[in-house]
Amino acid sequence: MNNLVDVAIQFGPTLFDGLKVSLTLTLLSLAFGLPVGLVFAFGVTAANKTFRYVSVFFVEVGRGAPALVLLQLMYYGLPNADITLSSLASACLALTWTTAAYSAELIRGGIQSVPPGEVEGSHALGMSYRDCLRFVVIPQGLRIALPSLMGFAVLLFQATSLAYSVAVPELMSQAYSIGSSTFQYLPVFIIAGLLYAAISIPATWLSVYAERMLSRHL
Repeated sequence: MNNLVDVAIQFGPTLFDGLKVSLTLTLLSLAFGLPVGLVFAFGVTAANKTFRYVSVFFVEVGRGAPALVLLQLMYYGLPNADITLSSLASACLALTWTTAAYSAELIRGGIQSVPPGEVEGSHALGMSYRDCLRFVVIPQGLRIALPSLMGFAVLLFQATSLAYSVAVPELMSQAYSIGSSTFQYLPVFIIAGLLYAAISIPATWLSVYAERMLSRHL
């Protein structure tokens, strides 16, 4: 126990720096991935074949390929195409792809859950197709999908630990670095796990609370 406290005091600031990088990577991936996911949500059912095929390709590859494979592809594969990105940019791009793919399916499910009568009612009121999407379908679809998206955000935060494989100085990378230099792997990984839990558990509770609040009318 004393050893755990000593390690926490000595290396806590370094681990907190790694936690900040993990949170930053999560927020960036969500900020870029969710809008793209919204586009793909409509794209996979679009009448335009080119748009639909492109959307289905990116969604299926993003969901089918492990995040670790996408990380390796962006970091080691793109330089072969004369595209060089930093480790953080590569990780952000890979996790953005994963986010877009999974969120597209979650948002599509939410949109398809909107009662058809509400769409018919908006048309009866003279609303255009674009206004119907903007004011009726998308807001309600996102509200339905919000709890699932929040749950996915927690999983994405945990998945940032894979970014250590491409030299991103996130929490797990810092823990490995400290462990390899001090051989105090057990206390370091315990502290890292507690830091992950300190973010993931409250966020999970928040998603459950949001689901209950949004389902009160049902």
